[in-house]
Amino acid sequence: MVLLEFQMSPRAEGDSVSAYVAQIIDLIDKSGVPYQLTPMGTILEGEWDETFAVVKACFDHLRAVGCTRIGLHLKVDWREGPAGRLQAKTAKVEQLLGRKLHT
Repeated sequence: MVLLEFQMSPRAEGDSVSAYVAQIIDLIDKSGVPYQLTPMGTILEGEWDETFAVVKACFDHLRAVGCTRIGLHLKVDWREGPAGRLQAKTAKVEQLLGRKLHT
C-alpha cells in the first residue's frame, strides 16, 4: 500500500494556477483513489500502479491543456499492509497526545 504525496506546478501565463489545480483535483476526485487535499499538495492512498496512474493522468491533462512547463514534487511511503493509513497516521498521533488536533 502506498501513500503518495504530490504537488504539480503548471506554468502558464499569469501568476494564478488555481484553474489548472481545480482541473487536476477533479481528475483525482473522479479516479476513485482515496485522497486528501492539503493547501500544499494532495495525498493519494492505494496500490503503486493506481496512484502513479493518477499522477500521470494529471500530468497528461496539464500538457493537453497547453501547459508548457510543469514542476512536480513527489513523496512516496510504501508499506505492506492494509489501506486506511491516510486517516490512521493522524489518528495515532491524536491518540498519543490524548486530544484531537486542529487540522
